[in-house]
Amino acid sequence: MSAAPSPIPQARRFALAELTPMPWKNGGGTTREIAAWPPAAGLDTFDWRLSIADIAADGPFSAFPGIDRQIVLLDGDGVRLRARDGSFDHRLVALGEPFAFAGEAAVDATLLGGSTRDFNVMTRRGRCRARVVCTGEAIASTDVDADTTVVLYVLAGNWRCDDAQHAQAEALTAGSGILLPPGSAFHWLPQGGDARCLVVRLQSTQPSSDRETTS
Repeated sequence: MSAAPSPIPQARRFALAELTPMPWKNGGGTTREIAAWPPAAGLDTFDWRLSIADIAADGPFSAFPGIDRQIVLLDGDGVRLRARDGSFDHRLVALGEPFAFAGEAAVDATLLGGSTRDFNVMTRRGRCRARVVCTGEAIASTDVDADTTVVLYVLAGNWRCDDAQHAQAEALTAGSGILLPPGSAFHWLPQGGDARCLVVRLQSTQPSSDRETTS
């Protein structure tokens, strides 16, 4: 049965301080959702989902079968992630460095010090893929495929938009970011040598006809 195409996401800014924290069921932390696609999609129906989590206690991660995950340390001493099947034992200690793993893996998290804060990227396998990098270099739409959603999150320093459409826009500062829908024109420049930004590229892996129909 044919359905109306999903609306094109709108460019929007966001800030960590403005995102509502939601407690985990096990009491081990909180999650702040940045954005998900399609709009209003639940945990079983999203193509992609971005969030920031605070891990306050040791415990297991929730399983997400069929989901590819990437996690990036934002603040704190880090966390040890161990797969129960022995496939990986990773210490997430480098700020801004993503670690990828399958969402169906049974993973136990052990804090390496106090609580930590992490950036989380989840994409549904077969529907979307993500590339996550941390950079101190200019970020331009000319380096991005036209069908890709880009999300920026500033880790350090200030970033200024250097294009005619957004020349008067306020700079992005640490703890803030912006979602840029497919086809956006942008050129963000770091202000100073210590500026660092997380760049998430989200690209659909479905044919365009499949994105606009349902069974």
